[in-house]
Amino acid sequence: MSWFFTILIILIFVGYIYNKGTKKQVGEPKKKKAGGYAQWVGGGLGWAFGGPIGGILGFAFGRMFEDMRAGSYSQEGSTLQGDFKVSLLVLSAAVMKADGSVKRAELDFVKRFLVANFGAESAESSVLMLREILKQPIDVQEVGRQIGRFMDYPSRLQLLHYLFGIAQADGHLPDVEVRMIASIAAAMGVSPSDFDSLKAMFVKETDSAYKILEVLPAATDDEVKKAYREMAVKYHPDKVSHLGEDVRKAAEQKFKEVSSAYDQIKKQRGIK
Repeated sequence: MSWFFTILIILIFVGYIYNKGTKKQVGEPKKKKAGGYAQWVGGGLGWAFGGPIGGILGFAFGRMFEDMRAGSYSQEGSTLQGDFKVSLLVLSAAVMKADGSVKRAELDFVKRFLVANFGAESAESSVLMLREILKQPIDVQEVGRQIGRFMDYPSRLQLLHYLFGIAQADGHLPDVEVRMIASIAAAMGVSPSDFDSLKAMFVKETDSAYKILEVLPAATDDEVKKAYREMAVKYHPDKVSHLGEDVRKAAEQKFKEVSSAYDQIKKQRGIK
């Protein structure tokens, strides 16, 4: 949903003008405007309206978001594109602040990353939101638990893959940011083996291929083949197709990493 963040920013501005020009009459019951705002957004947000993530957005964008959140929103069901992208921005802010400061260069790196993955138009709106979110305190444990409760597992894996990509956007991966991503993964309920598999796609070591497939170097050829089949299913792009074609295409990179790891092991072992 490439228009989602653009629409949200416009609504924030419209809501501000509306609130400045409207006075509540004495004794008049407060009207619930949120349902209409949520409808204008097009259902882009579901469970992200509530909990810690909704609180962060509320502080970042003020009354407009609070009015929207006061209406009905879904706390159940599949993750919507807006839920995923807002979660990505909030967690990206947490990773960027992990070393105690946010540099202009980091914002530029993130913008280029967002352009590459979501397109220029969506990236512009996303960076505007990210700048506001960066000003807010973020409890990654609470945010992670909210995501773990409502977001499906394949989407959580894709979220972590994005976070590693953003953290490494400037060509290196600081330990403090890796630790932050590890903390986020644990809070979201991602298994240690899946975290290590994703990390190995970005931090190359002698046994990275085995870590990506989640097997030990001592595994038999049959165990390696079985692991490859399982990981190919786990990281298949169709697992996140409900998040939009842009996310699905990005997920193809994980799938390619699994195939590359398997090819490397086959070549080393002479597996046919």
